[in-house]
Amino acid sequence: MSATPSTMLELGTRAPDFNLQSVNGGNLSLSYADQSKGFVVMFICNHCPYVLHIEDELVKVAKEYIAKGIGFIAISSNDIEKYPEDRPEKMAEKNYPFPYLYDETQEVAKAYKAACTPDIFVFNENRKLVYRGQFDDSRPKNGKSVTGKDLRKALDAVLAGKTIPEQQQIPSVGCNIKWKPGNEPDYFG
Repeated sequence: MSATPSTMLELGTRAPDFNLQSVNGGNLSLSYADQSKGFVVMFICNHCPYVLHIEDELVKVAKEYIAKGIGFIAISSNDIEKYPEDRPEKMAEKNYPFPYLYDETQEVAKAYKAACTPDIFVFNENRKLVYRGQFDDSRPKNGKSVTGKDLRKALDAVLAGKTIPEQQQIPSVGCNIKWKPGNEPDYFG
């Protein structure tokens, strides 16, 4: 398991639109979040130990904040030829309380400058990026409890119309997105 940090997309960036296959059938675009008070776009996958480590608490946080008017969208962009456990039919088995989409071309991950799983982006109701970073500071085997405290603080700030201070925006760390051969993005320097 390689520890890859977020690239930390520039705050204020407008949420890149998409139209992706949902594991529950049909396609979904960013307009799904149009009536939300804010929304989360997160890049996850089925097999990553970092995602599996936070999965139960992530579902709890999502349910709690969906009830408060925050939208949640999960996207998997991994190469399914090399990582078949991330195929859409396997993704559907997760039965998350939010849409789980498959980014076959990996262009959406590139548009968000996603680097790892989980990679979390929070946008306000105007589709402007206000937080990007970690779920919390728990990692597999570091002994810290999974709480979702960093994402919770960000979502509370969005709901209150407050700015999230830069020092509260700590890069996420997780498995690198599994890029298709020759499709690696150029934003890694």
